[in-house]
Amino acid sequence: MPSRPLKVAFLFTTFPKTSETFLQRDVAALLDHGVDVRLYSLFGGGGEFRGRPVRRFNLWKLVPLFLFTIPWNCVRRPRIVRDLFEGVIMRAPPAWLNFWENMLGAGFAGCFYREFRRDPPDLVHGAWAGAPATAGWLLWRILGLPFSCGAHAYDLYEHGGDWWLLEKLRLARFVQTSTDTGRQFLIERGIAPGKIVTIRRGLAEFPSFKKLRSPRRPLRLLCIARLVEKKGLDRQLRIYAALRGAGFAFEARIVGSGPLAGELRTLAAELGVDRQVSFLGQLPHEKIWLELAWADVLLHTGVVAPSGDRDGLPNVIPEAMAAGVLVVSSPVSATTEAVQPERTGLVADVDVPLAWKVALERLAGDDALAETLRRNARAWVEENYDARQNTARLIEWFERAARHR
Repeated sequence: MPSRPLKVAFLFTTFPKTSETFLQRDVAALLDHGVDVRLYSLFGGGGEFRGRPVRRFNLWKLVPLFLFTIPWNCVRRPRIVRDLFEGVIMRAPPAWLNFWENMLGAGFAGCFYREFRRDPPDLVHGAWAGAPATAGWLLWRILGLPFSCGAHAYDLYEHGGDWWLLEKLRLARFVQTSTDTGRQFLIERGIAPGKIVTIRRGLAEFPSFKKLRSPRRPLRLLCIARLVEKKGLDRQLRIYAALRGAGFAFEARIVGSGPLAGELRTLAAELGVDRQVSFLGQLPHEKIWLELAWADVLLHTGVVAPSGDRDGLPNVIPEAMAAGVLVVSSPVSATTEAVQPERTGLVADVDVPLAWKVALERLAGDDALAETLRRNARAWVEENYDARQNTARLIEWFERAARHR
């Protein structure tokens, strides 16, 4: 162990962010373990977190970057500038948003490298493989600072993956995924298995395990998700329509916001389920736990979006399992790492509403099955989703990466 606290510059796209409370839990756990975490938000965010300043990247700093810093580095570091411009010119980005994400990361590195040179961290860690990893990669190119990063669902799958994904990950000291599925995907893309580690998110404290409600009629159904394509909420509404058509008694709540909100409300009305389904919008995290206390079953209807984007393992699934909420999920991506069919939950095809009706009928009517699934699910969470244990593993990788310059 080092004689002083490990100093980690933690780079985020946006921090703190309401829809990414899992990252706030990660940082809190690192601070509780005594890591000297320096927080940087590349786009928006800022303020303070747990008494630590969150350095927000002021985009106005890009003006002197283009006027002075880039021309100066064309003379001082021509190879780095040349490689960067070749990377821009020689390969088209998968999408314009991803292009600007990488340019944001490059701009951050160009504006902050002097600060990092004056007071270097032991390690630069990017929360994501997009803009934060680009910043870490270029800080390594300029200053030789070791860097690592996370690589998660959006980074890997959206439009075929991040623009410079492989270039960055091959040079990172290590890459953290939160699912075995993501790890295997990167191995298949050519990243060395020994530098990819699956370290899941986690809960700092496990919630109380509620009693099984009996009888469960009408069945209380809950979905917590951003209202975007990959969540498959149009299919979920059709599942509700099938339940209604079969005379199945239920109440459903959908928590979350997003660009499809209006379209989904309209579809609910067209399908005749707008009286059974309530759209609650985005709620603060403390109220999410109240919704989980209300619910009998959490539904996750994730799909692969036309862009290729999909979920890894949504954090709400282990959270629901920890609280004693039954889970029915589609089998897309890494969800079945937690929702193991007939052991910790039930799995059904989102395009077969009858399969969901059968699954929900079983959960509504079979107390023994429901109790077995709930207790197995809680055991899985306690084994795999403990923030203290998972953070300790992450710190071990941080220390190993910092030692090998």
